[in-house]
Amino acid sequence: MLAIFLSITYLLILSFNQYIPTVLFIFIISINVLSFLFYLVDKYKAKNGYWRIKEKTLHFLSLLGGWPGAAVAQQWLKHKNIKKSFQIRYWLTIVANIAMLTTLVYLSHTANKQW
Repeated sequence: MLAIFLSITYLLILSFNQYIPTVLFIFIISINVLSFLFYLVDKYKAKNGYWRIKEKTLHFLSLLGGWPGAAVAQQWLKHKNIKKSFQIRYWLTIVANIAMLTTLVYLSHTANKQW
């Protein structure tokens, strides 16, 4: 939960200091809500024997920035939090997402461009 709090704080600081535009901030919040909902639906499908949401889809949402929402879902729903192969890929999406966001912030800041 500390990681989620820190990531949201990081995004708020970036947004308020105008390192990222408000539209991007809203997108990130939206993708987190969507990510949580996908985990919720997948948990429901797993319990009731329906076809599941592909792991690639869950990882793609994390890569787009929905990993804090995925982390909340994994903890609260106790879903996808034990399978090692899933967790390895999940953490790689976190690293990739943070690297992409940091690179974008750095490049836009050094170029003195507004988004």
